[in-house]
Amino acid sequence: MTSSAKYLAVRALLTAAGLAISVLATAQTVPAPAPPLAAATVEPERIILNLTGDPQHEMAITWRSAAGSAPGKVQFAISEPGPNFVARTTEVAAKTEALTLDVQEQAGFQATYNSVVLTGLKPATRYVYRVGDGTNWSEWFQFSTAGAPGDKFTFIYLGDAQNNVKEHWSRVLREALREDGKASFMLHAGDLINRHASDREWGEWFSAGGFIHAQTPSIMTPGNHEYGRPIDDSGARLSPQWRAQYTLPENGPEGRDKLKETAFYVDYQGVRVISVDAPLLHGDEAERAAQVAWLDKILANNPNTWTVISLHFPLYSSEPDRDNPRVREALKPLIDKYKVDLLLQGHDHGYARGAAPTARSKQHPKDDATVYVVSVAGPKMYAVSDLAWADRKASQTQLFQVLTVEGKSLNYKAFTANGELYDAFSLTKDAKGRKTRKDLKPATPELWTPGKKPPKNGDLSQ
Repeated sequence: MTSSAKYLAVRALLTAAGLAISVLATAQTVPAPAPPLAAATVEPERIILNLTGDPQHEMAITWRSAAGSAPGKVQFAISEPGPNFVARTTEVAAKTEALTLDVQEQAGFQATYNSVVLTGLKPATRYVYRVGDGTNWSEWFQFSTAGAPGDKFTFIYLGDAQNNVKEHWSRVLREALREDGKASFMLHAGDLINRHASDREWGEWFSAGGFIHAQTPSIMTPGNHEYGRPIDDSGARLSPQWRAQYTLPENGPEGRDKLKETAFYVDYQGVRVISVDAPLLHGDEAERAAQVAWLDKILANNPNTWTVISLHFPLYSSEPDRDNPRVREALKPLIDKYKVDLLLQGHDHGYARGAAPTARSKQHPKDDATVYVVSVAGPKMYAVSDLAWADRKASQTQLFQVLTVEGKSLNYKAFTANGELYDAFSLTKDAKGRKTRKDLKPATPELWTPGKKPPKNGDLSQ
């Protein structure tokens, strides 16, 4: 072979090798396709407990199975130290709902949702249960019913999960469980996911919580991301999965189907916890008026020591450009009139806690003023302003909150995602219902720095 021929041969080999390397590099930089939708299986999945309007005597259980699965059922019994409870179980048939998605890439996706409300339960009692179809069963889980008014209990409050839920929200939820593994329930203040109908995102939410959802009851209020259109659009549609996968109280405004299982209340051991559908306070005027009238009624007829309202849009934002005047106009007069104790909110992707003046006074709020909290549990973060009303604030910080209630005492603690105490206060009431507030926040520096502001004009699509 001549030197010229050798040169050409080597060049050909190098060219081929270079082409192969180029092809390999190109292949490595092409984004992987999105994972397929998680098809429902005959094995019970996405099992979750929800509180009902009578948590002393009832518990709601919901789960998903494959389309066309055999009818669902629940077996339950009073918990015992050993396995002999199995011989004493009661079996209850589930209601089933076939759900077919019709949104974008999910069109035609089908699953069956099963739900049971266990009734006639004993107060302050530990139960064991499992779900299935008679052949395919879940493992056994346990839950406890509510006790008497005034009995001590704790609950966990979580702001928006929304984005990268499995990746980032999961550690917050698990740290909350580590901090208070015996919480009576969890309260979610909206925007549980980002795209209202994305079954992939809902799957992440259930996966992130895993068995926690099946052993610690939840109540949740919808945010704007649970609706499929801008919330000031009267055609906004609630996530098709919401009422299928959750079994929430149906004691909201009568005759208002749009507010079914989004506006409701639960009386738990001396605390009335109210879910307000804040997105629908922006939309249809009839829904807005119905919800305000209902709230007036249940605040006026409230035998509980404490009143807590959960809603997604804050009455007082952690960033002024995200103000929600229509929500404030609708709710603030009632909050002041009935001296609501605490509002637990989300939406602003930051943390702020403080009291605010009443509608009648511009003075610094007294001890009996309502306490407002805005919090975030997921990784999406916005700027937080230097707020006059906030006693404690944080930016770029994921948090969870643990509230302990016993009789006329309510204690609040906020923890960072890595388990450090960040904020705290207490509320106490005397025999006449007069309230005292004590700030107990730690002496550690605020995790707050001014940053880039979010979109202006209160863009509620964010």
